[in-house]
Amino acid sequence: MKRVLIVEDIAETRRWLSQLVLDTYPKAKIEVAETVRAASKFQGQAFDLALIDLGLPDGSGLDVLRMVHRGNPKAIKVVTTVMCDDASIVAALSAGADGYLLKENTPAVIARQLAQLSIGIPAIAPSIARRIMAHFRLTGPAAGLDAQLTERETQVLGLIARGLRNSEVATEMGIADTTVAGYIKVIYRKLGIGSRAEAAWHASRLGLRMGRDA
Repeated sequence: MKRVLIVEDIAETRRWLSQLVLDTYPKAKIEVAETVRAASKFQGQAFDLALIDLGLPDGSGLDVLRMVHRGNPKAIKVVTTVMCDDASIVAALSAGADGYLLKENTPAVIARQLAQLSIGIPAIAPSIARRIMAHFRLTGPAAGLDAQLTERETQVLGLIARGLRNSEVATEMGIADTTVAGYIKVIYRKLGIGSRAEAAWHASRLGLRMGRDA
């Protein structure tokens, strides 16, 4: 890793993440940002690795993920966070994250995960990997999902998986908010799901475009 971006608002955490990166990749040049706004200054610049916190003072790290993904899709983008709920995990993966690490893990575990990036192994905290596996066991996969949904239902699924609110979906499709709500109800029933996080998983499986600016 020649150039690394660390987006983290807590100074102490920035320091130990930077040290972990340097211990793993001694020749790396590290750039840091404390906020979404500060990270935007690096938009379009080339990075080999970006470590991104989700909870930032002026917004969400998901916005930084999308920005890096758009401007530098080859960069390895790894979330470093304390958030381990399903919705955060799915949102991050949908926004383009290549890995998901928890700050609560020991430095040795995180360092090992970062080192594995050099041989193509995703940096995913063990507990996160278990949650992903459990999620798939509980929610599917179901066969022939694309055959179950109509063209309009598939379009709605893709839009809500990109993070659009019902009103935004309605505007995008030129239909009423109530119609969108009706579509979502049918989609949830057909797929046997109950949340937008689960919708994002299924949208990803169907190869639908993910991320607001995908």
